[in-house]
Amino acid sequence: MTIDEGAPAMTGAAEPTRHALAQPHSPTFDLQVVNDGKLGIYDAIVGDREVAGLTYNLAGEDRVVLLATSVIPEFRKQGIATELIRRVLDDVRSQGKTLTIMCPIVRAFIERHPEYVDLVDREHPGATPGHVHVP
Repeated sequence: MTIDEGAPAMTGAAEPTRHALAQPHSPTFDLQVVNDGKLGIYDAIVGDREVAGLTYNLAGEDRVVLLATSVIPEFRKQGIATELIRRVLDDVRSQGKTLTIMCPIVRAFIERHPEYVDLVDREHPGATPGHVHVP
């Protein structure tokens, strides 16, 4: 599968399956985040290598369920997961969708970055409700 360099962020389910996301807070190396809507994963790519991913499912038209974040061991502790999550949350926000959080790494990120708490779906916050206060 090819990566669409410089493609716009995903705006709807009918869009092509892979989209590159903007890079506002990139780590020190070139990191590209691509949404593979067909597989339900946001991939973090360094060079031509997929080094991390955040899997998701869609729940209806307006909610994204974030399932799990993973980073290849040699790329851990370099800010990749943090940047991947930030870009995914920004993409979800740009689509006007809410989140259900199943991934404990995403939940911890939102606890440290309360500017994203408004994305958490009030009725379906996720598997560990109570850790992130949803107003």
